[in-house]
Amino acid sequence: MRRISSRFLLLPMLLLAARPGRSQSAAAPKLTPILIELFTSEGCSSCPPADAFLKQLDQTQAIPGAQAIVLSEHVDYWNRDGWTDPYSSSALTARQNAYVRVFAEYSAFTPQLIVNGETELHLASQGQVAQALLKAARAQQLPIIIAGLSIEGGSPSTLHAHIEADGSASRHNADVWAVIALNHAESQVARGENSGRRLEHAAVALDLIRVGKLEKGKPFSQEFAARLKPGLDPKNLRLIVFVQESGPGDVLGAALQEVSPAAQ
Repeated sequence: MRRISSRFLLLPMLLLAARPGRSQSAAAPKLTPILIELFTSEGCSSCPPADAFLKQLDQTQAIPGAQAIVLSEHVDYWNRDGWTDPYSSSALTARQNAYVRVFAEYSAFTPQLIVNGETELHLASQGQVAQALLKAARAQQLPIIIAGLSIEGGSPSTLHAHIEADGSASRHNADVWAVIALNHAESQVARGENSGRRLEHAAVALDLIRVGKLEKGKPFSQEFAARLKPGLDPKNLRLIVFVQESGPGDVLGAALQEVSPAAQ
Protein backbone atom coordinates (compact mmCIF):
# COMPACT_ATOMS: atom_id res chain seq x y z
CA MET A 1 0.00 0.00 0.00
CA ARG A 2 1.34 3.45 -0.76
CA ARG A 3 0.10 6.96 -0.41
CA ILE A 4 0.27 10.09 -2.49
CA SER A 5 0.13 13.59 -1.15
CA SER A 6 -2.68 15.72 -2.49
CA ARG A 7 -4.07 19.15 -1.82
CA PHE A 8 -7.60 20.38 -2.19
CA LEU A 9 -8.29 21.27 -5.79
CA LEU A 10 -10.46 24.19 -6.79
CA LEU A 11 -11.19 22.25 -9.93
CA PRO A 12 -14.90 23.10 -10.14
CA MET A 13 -13.92 26.77 -10.45
CA LEU A 14 -11.41 25.93 -13.15
CA LEU A 15 -14.01 23.96 -15.05
CA LEU A 16 -16.65 26.63 -14.65
CA ALA A 17 -14.31 29.01 -16.39
CA ALA A 18 -14.44 26.72 -19.43
CA ARG A 19 -18.23 26.49 -19.51
CA PRO A 20 -19.77 27.90 -22.74
CA GLY A 21 -21.61 31.19 -22.47
CA ARG A 22 -25.39 31.22 -22.12
CA SER A 23 -25.83 33.03 -25.42
CA GLN A 24 -24.49 30.06 -27.38
CA SER A 25 -27.55 27.91 -26.71
CA ALA A 26 -31.04 28.82 -25.61
CA ALA A 27 -31.94 25.22 -24.74
CA ALA A 28 -30.31 23.24 -21.96
CA PRO A 29 -27.82 20.78 -23.51
CA LYS A 30 -28.01 17.06 -22.88
CA LEU A 31 -25.46 16.15 -20.23
CA THR A 32 -22.97 13.31 -20.68
CA PRO A 33 -22.71 11.12 -17.57
CA ILE A 34 -19.19 10.57 -16.24
CA LEU A 35 -18.52 7.89 -13.62
CA ILE A 36 -15.87 9.21 -11.23
CA GLU A 37 -14.67 6.64 -8.69
CA LEU A 38 -12.59 7.64 -5.69
CA PHE A 39 -10.83 4.90 -3.74
CA THR A 40 -10.35 6.31 -0.28
CA SER A 41 -10.15 5.50 3.44
CA GLU A 42 -10.79 7.31 6.70
CA GLY A 43 -7.49 5.87 7.94
CA CYS A 44 -5.47 7.69 5.26
CA SER A 45 -4.25 11.21 6.08
CA SER A 46 -3.97 12.07 2.36
CA CYS A 47 -7.61 11.23 1.66
CA PRO A 48 -9.66 14.04 3.28
CA PRO A 49 -8.73 16.60 0.56
CA ALA A 50 -9.78 14.08 -2.09
CA ASP A 51 -13.03 13.39 -0.22
CA ALA A 52 -13.70 17.14 -0.11
CA PHE A 53 -12.97 17.42 -3.83
CA LEU A 54 -15.43 14.64 -4.65
CA LYS A 55 -18.10 16.21 -2.45
CA GLN A 56 -17.61 19.60 -4.12
CA LEU A 57 -17.78 18.04 -7.57
CA ASP A 58 -21.00 16.24 -6.62
CA GLN A 59 -22.59 19.43 -5.34
CA THR A 60 -21.44 21.92 -7.97
CA GLN A 61 -21.71 19.71 -11.08
CA ALA A 62 -19.13 22.01 -12.60
CA ILE A 63 -17.98 19.95 -15.60
CA PRO A 64 -19.28 21.65 -18.77
CA GLY A 65 -21.70 19.42 -20.67
CA ALA A 66 -21.49 16.60 -18.15
CA GLN A 67 -23.22 15.01 -15.20
CA ALA A 68 -20.60 14.00 -12.64
CA ILE A 69 -21.73 10.68 -11.14
CA VAL A 70 -19.31 10.36 -8.26
CA LEU A 71 -18.71 7.27 -6.16
CA SER A 72 -16.73 7.09 -2.93
CA GLU A 73 -15.35 3.57 -2.53
CA HIS A 74 -13.78 2.93 0.88
CA VAL A 75 -11.11 0.22 0.94
CA ASP A 76 -10.36 -1.86 4.02
CA TYR A 77 -6.57 -2.29 4.01
CA TRP A 78 -6.13 0.83 6.14
CA ASN A 79 -8.21 -0.67 8.94
CA ARG A 80 -5.19 -2.36 10.50
CA ASP A 81 -3.55 1.00 11.22
CA GLY A 82 -5.69 1.96 14.21
CA TRP A 83 -9.07 3.03 12.79
CA THR A 84 -11.73 0.82 11.24
CA ASP A 85 -13.44 2.76 8.49
CA PRO A 86 -17.17 2.07 8.98
CA TYR A 87 -17.78 2.37 5.23
CA SER A 88 -14.92 0.11 4.15
CA SER A 89 -15.47 -3.11 2.25
CA SER A 90 -13.32 -6.00 1.08
CA ALA A 91 -15.37 -6.03 -2.13
CA LEU A 92 -14.31 -2.46 -2.89
CA THR A 93 -10.70 -3.35 -2.11
CA ALA A 94 -11.01 -6.21 -4.60
CA ARG A 95 -12.40 -3.77 -7.19
CA GLN A 96 -9.44 -1.46 -6.68
CA ASN A 97 -7.01 -4.37 -6.93
CA ALA A 98 -8.56 -5.25 -10.28
CA TYR A 99 -7.79 -1.72 -11.43
CA VAL A 100 -4.24 -2.11 -10.09
CA ARG A 101 -3.76 -4.98 -12.52
CA VAL A 102 -5.35 -3.10 -15.41
CA PHE A 103 -3.21 0.00 -14.89
CA ALA A 104 -0.09 -2.06 -14.08
CA GLU A 105 0.42 -0.32 -10.75
CA TYR A 106 2.97 -1.61 -8.26
CA SER A 107 0.30 -1.69 -5.54
CA ALA A 108 -2.97 -0.12 -4.49
CA PHE A 109 -2.88 3.40 -3.08
CA THR A 110 -5.22 6.05 -1.73
CA PRO A 111 -6.56 8.41 -2.78
CA GLN A 112 -6.99 7.10 -6.31
CA LEU A 113 -9.38 8.58 -8.87
CA ILE A 114 -10.67 6.56 -11.83
CA VAL A 115 -12.70 8.24 -14.59
CA ASN A 116 -15.02 6.05 -16.68
CA GLY A 117 -12.88 3.02 -15.87
CA GLU A 118 -10.22 4.10 -18.35
CA THR A 119 -8.25 6.99 -16.89
CA GLU A 120 -6.35 6.98 -13.60
CA LEU A 121 -5.77 10.40 -12.06
CA HIS A 122 -3.58 11.82 -9.31
CA LEU A 123 -5.35 14.77 -7.76
CA ALA A 124 -2.16 16.77 -7.32
CA SER A 125 -2.06 17.24 -11.12
CA GLN A 126 -4.80 19.86 -11.58
CA GLY A 127 -4.27 20.24 -15.30
CA GLN A 128 -4.40 16.48 -15.88
CA VAL A 129 -7.60 16.15 -13.87
CA ALA A 130 -9.33 19.02 -15.67
CA GLN A 131 -8.24 17.75 -19.09
CA ALA A 132 -9.44 14.19 -18.38
CA LEU A 133 -12.85 15.33 -17.12
CA LEU A 134 -13.41 17.67 -20.05
CA LYS A 135 -12.43 14.88 -22.46
CA ALA A 136 -14.83 12.46 -20.76
CA ALA A 137 -17.63 15.00 -21.16
CA ARG A 138 -17.25 14.70 -24.93
CA ALA A 139 -17.32 10.88 -25.04
CA GLN A 140 -20.32 8.98 -26.38
CA GLN A 141 -22.19 7.00 -23.73
CA LEU A 142 -24.86 4.30 -23.87
CA PRO A 143 -28.25 5.49 -22.58
CA ILE A 144 -29.26 4.00 -19.22
CA ILE A 145 -32.68 4.41 -17.59
CA ILE A 146 -33.55 3.85 -13.94
CA ALA A 147 -37.33 3.65 -13.58
CA GLY A 148 -39.79 2.84 -10.83
CA LEU A 149 -37.34 3.37 -7.97
CA SER A 150 -39.06 2.51 -4.70
CA ILE A 151 -38.40 1.21 -1.21
CA GLU A 152 -40.79 -1.28 0.33
CA GLY A 153 -41.15 -3.06 3.63
CA GLY A 154 -40.07 -2.29 7.15
CA SER A 155 -36.68 -2.96 8.66
CA PRO A 156 -34.90 -4.26 6.73
CA SER A 157 -36.56 -2.87 3.63
CA THR A 158 -36.00 -3.61 -0.05
CA LEU A 159 -35.05 -1.25 -2.84
CA HIS A 160 -36.72 -1.91 -6.19
CA ALA A 161 -36.01 -0.43 -9.63
CA HIS A 162 -36.31 -1.24 -13.31
CA ILE A 163 -33.06 -0.87 -15.24
CA GLU A 164 -32.77 -0.43 -18.99
CA ALA A 165 -29.70 0.05 -21.17
CA ASP A 166 -29.49 0.55 -24.91
CA GLY A 167 -26.72 -1.66 -26.24
CA SER A 168 -27.43 -1.06 -29.93
CA ALA A 169 -24.22 0.94 -30.33
CA SER A 170 -22.10 -1.31 -28.14
CA ARG A 171 -19.27 -3.21 -29.82
CA HIS A 172 -18.53 -5.44 -26.83
CA ASN A 173 -20.38 -7.36 -24.15
CA ALA A 174 -20.37 -5.62 -20.79
CA ASP A 175 -21.56 -6.02 -17.21
CA VAL A 176 -24.41 -4.02 -15.71
CA TRP A 177 -23.67 -2.90 -12.14
CA ALA A 178 -25.83 -1.26 -9.50
CA VAL A 179 -24.48 0.60 -6.48
CA ILE A 180 -26.54 1.59 -3.47
CA ALA A 181 -24.84 4.62 -1.96
CA LEU A 182 -25.30 7.19 0.78
CA ASN A 183 -25.78 10.73 -0.45
CA HIS A 184 -23.85 12.02 2.55
CA ALA A 185 -21.90 10.46 5.41
CA GLU A 186 -19.86 11.75 8.34
CA SER A 187 -17.48 10.23 10.88
CA GLN A 188 -15.67 11.44 13.98
CA VAL A 189 -12.36 9.63 13.71
CA ALA A 190 -10.98 8.57 17.09
CA ARG A 191 -7.73 6.84 16.12
CA GLY A 192 -5.24 6.48 13.30
CA GLU A 193 -3.77 9.11 11.00
CA ASN A 194 -6.94 11.23 11.03
CA SER A 195 -7.52 11.01 14.78
CA GLY A 196 -9.62 13.91 16.07
CA ARG A 197 -10.91 14.90 12.64
CA ARG A 198 -14.53 14.95 11.54
CA LEU A 199 -14.68 13.66 7.98
CA GLU A 200 -17.43 14.11 5.40
CA HIS A 201 -18.07 11.98 2.33
CA ALA A 202 -20.37 12.05 -0.69
CA ALA A 203 -21.91 9.12 -2.58
CA VAL A 204 -20.50 6.44 -0.28
CA ALA A 205 -20.84 2.98 -1.84
CA LEU A 206 -22.62 0.52 0.44
CA ASP A 207 -23.35 -2.34 -1.95
CA LEU A 208 -21.87 -3.10 -5.36
CA ILE A 209 -24.11 -5.58 -7.18
CA ARG A 210 -23.75 -7.14 -10.61
CA VAL A 211 -27.21 -6.97 -12.15
CA GLY A 212 -26.56 -8.83 -15.41
CA LYS A 213 -24.84 -8.74 -18.78
CA LEU A 214 -25.41 -6.36 -21.66
CA GLU A 215 -24.86 -8.19 -24.94
CA LYS A 216 -23.39 -6.14 -27.77
CA GLY A 217 -26.00 -4.77 -30.12
CA LYS A 218 -28.89 -5.74 -27.86
CA PRO A 219 -31.08 -3.91 -25.34
CA PHE A 220 -30.96 -4.71 -21.64
CA SER A 221 -34.07 -4.63 -19.46
CA GLN A 222 -34.33 -6.13 -16.00
CA GLU A 223 -36.00 -5.69 -12.64
CA PHE A 224 -33.63 -5.03 -9.77
CA ALA A 225 -34.21 -5.64 -6.06
CA ALA A 226 -31.78 -5.40 -3.15
CA ARG A 227 -32.25 -5.77 0.58
CA LEU A 228 -31.13 -2.64 2.43
CA LYS A 229 -29.03 -2.71 5.56
CA PRO A 230 -31.06 -2.01 8.72
CA GLY A 231 -31.13 1.55 10.00
CA LEU A 232 -30.55 3.34 6.70
CA ASP A 233 -32.41 6.59 6.06
CA PRO A 234 -34.13 6.21 2.66
CA LYS A 235 -33.89 9.97 2.13
CA ASN A 236 -30.10 9.65 2.22
CA LEU A 237 -29.82 7.03 -0.52
CA ARG A 238 -29.05 7.07 -4.23
CA LEU A 239 -28.91 4.30 -6.82
CA ILE A 240 -26.10 4.40 -9.37
CA VAL A 241 -26.16 2.10 -12.38
CA PHE A 242 -23.29 1.73 -14.82
CA VAL A 243 -22.31 -0.53 -17.71
CA GLN A 244 -18.66 -1.57 -17.78
CA GLU A 245 -16.59 -3.85 -19.94
CA SER A 246 -14.99 -6.71 -18.02
CA GLY A 247 -11.47 -6.31 -16.77
CA PRO A 248 -12.61 -3.89 -15.31
CA GLY A 249 -12.60 -1.94 -18.54
CA ASP A 250 -14.21 1.14 -20.00
CA VAL A 251 -17.47 2.39 -18.54
CA LEU A 252 -19.92 2.61 -21.45
CA GLY A 253 -22.71 4.44 -19.65
CA ALA A 254 -23.95 5.48 -16.22
CA ALA A 255 -27.04 6.86 -14.52
CA LEU A 256 -28.01 8.09 -11.08
CA GLN A 257 -31.27 8.51 -9.23
CA GLU A 258 -31.75 9.63 -5.65
CA VAL A 259 -34.53 8.17 -3.55
CA SER A 260 -37.31 10.74 -3.38
CA PRO A 261 -39.94 10.91 -0.62
CA ALA A 262 -42.50 9.63 -3.11
CA ALA A 263 -40.43 6.49 -3.66
CA GLN A 264 -40.57 5.42 -0.04
